[in-house]
Amino acid sequence: MTEQAPPGVDPTIPSVARMYDYYLDGKANFPADRAAADRIIQLAPDAREQARRNREFLGRVVRHLRGQGVTQFLDVGAGLPTQENVHQVAGAGARVVYVDNDPTVLAHARALLDREGALPGREGAPREGAAPGREEAASDVVVMEGDLRDPAAILDAAPLDFTRPVAILLVAVLHFVPDDDETLAIVSEFRSRLKPGGHLVVSHIYAGDHTEETVREGAAVYSTTATGSLTGRDPERIARYFEGMELLEPGIVPVEAWRPAVPVEVDLVKPGILGAVGIVG
Repeated sequence: MTEQAPPGVDPTIPSVARMYDYYLDGKANFPADRAAADRIIQLAPDAREQARRNREFLGRVVRHLRGQGVTQFLDVGAGLPTQENVHQVAGAGARVVYVDNDPTVLAHARALLDREGALPGREGAPREGAAPGREEAASDVVVMEGDLRDPAAILDAAPLDFTRPVAILLVAVLHFVPDDDETLAIVSEFRSRLKPGGHLVVSHIYAGDHTEETVREGAAVYSTTATGSLTGRDPERIARYFEGMELLEPGIVPVEAWRPAVPVEVDLVKPGILGAVGIVG
């Protein structure tokens, strides 16, 4: 069955969310997405494996935070639903807000929640006191449109209680903003709303020992997407996102080495995705 583009979506322009879906063997992608993703796989043959490892990192982090009593999650740049989505991992008693600006993501996320009976009108009414225009869900799962580059608007609209601990998830999204100062400003704004016990979760691609030519060719592929760029960053630059926070062990490491079930050797030479979690003391 051919995937149908939601209104306002040009399927001939690759989408980073749909490319990621393709890496994860999803079906919500178009020929243009697959062609762009296949070019990345030619340049980085482990791209699919890296996407899987990143997804597993997200699941391990959410489980850990739930074990620490965190019940509020803001997932910015959530991407297309796949297995073990944040609300499914977090389980009952957690409030999860998904944010994205890709119409395909929003359509699929809403469809998933509707199938689960998690949208208003299926299993109950919106929360008492919900602000007009917010998509409140009876099961405490929310999908809302928002742009990473406007964190204040996201924070103001998200139906979360920022007087209590919140986990802000910036998973595989900051590398689509090319300017270092802009990413620092974005993260600083998100971080400013966190109270003691709040967490910041980041994963981010890094080039490792990729050649400059490979990096340029990969960036050229992503320049054809609606997002328009891809920028790798090293551990030192990623560490700046956690200024004033305590990094949870093991710090900034490849995502597969962040508290895995089976120990993994840390290799900061090999290209991949770095992950880290910080807490406000």
